Amino acid sequence: MGGGKHDPTRIGESLADLRVATLESRRAEQMVKLIENYGGVAVSAPAMREVPLEDNPAAFRFAEELLAGKLDAVIFLTGVGTRFLFRVLETKYPHERLMEALGRLEVVARGPKPVAVLREWDVAIGLAAPEPNTWRDLLQALDEHTPLLPLQGKRIAVQEYGVPNRELMEGLQTRGAETMPVPVYQWALPEDVGPLRRVIGEIAEGRIDVLVITSANQVHNLMRVAGENGLEDAIRHGLERAVVASVGPIATEALREHGISADLEPSRPKMGQLVYETAQKAKALLEQKRRAG
Repeated sequence: MGGGKHDPTRIGESLADLRVATLESRRAEQMVKLIENYGGVAVSAPAMREVPLEDNPAAFRFAEELLAGKLDAVIFLTGVGTRFLFRVLETKYPHERLMEALGRLEVVARGPKPVAVLREWDVAIGLAAPEPNTWRDLLQALDEHTPLLPLQGKRIAVQEYGVPNRELMEGLQTRGAETMPVPVYQWALPEDVGPLRRVIGEIAEGRIDVLVITSANQVHNLMRVAGENGLEDAIRHGLERAVVASVGPIATEALREHGISADLEPSRPKMGQLVYETAQKAKALLEQKRRAG
């Protein structure tokens, strides 16, 4: 088999005796079957459900405040979240009114991804945080901006996608600003989080050998539920002794944001290829990580 590509006819036992956690939702059954085809014990814990556009009340509250002139600034943290927020708002409000209202505010972007989306929408950007685009860089850019941008008494909306950025919010509040979080969700937690809580417990207890991640939102929701139980550090520690397989760069970036390193990405960002390459490499990687630990 050339080029390292997935061959669906080649099924082996390369995941034999390994407990493999998957957070896949829409294609959960397919993922379980792939893992089992390679001899693994699949532990399925769907981490997401799709949210209709209209089920984003915080976004509509933001629009009402924006159109009423009750905001002084808005901070856009992610490209995906910025685009999705605009899509949500356009189901209810005319594009021209939204853009006109944004034009009256100080618009701040955390990095190149929200900048690109804002430019697509012809939104003037007053400030963009420098690399590496962390919340610290954003606060420093606000502090050092010329002319000075006084935050005392200002009402600032902060677009969130995934998990809240508590440090940024606290930094703004320390500088005297009143903050309005604007969480937007395309993918929410599943109605039944029981399986997700169970797999979090198994990771924390070191009973998961491999974690397979197929989207950034799975990571955010995993850590969100872990956080509700004070288990974020236990998850990080448990995954130091497990193989973390990520479908591609966006999911890997989400893992990194939560202090987790991906051990492998497949040569092509496809679910079948991910499981195939994980099956080929997992045991060697697991032995290496546990020996080092």
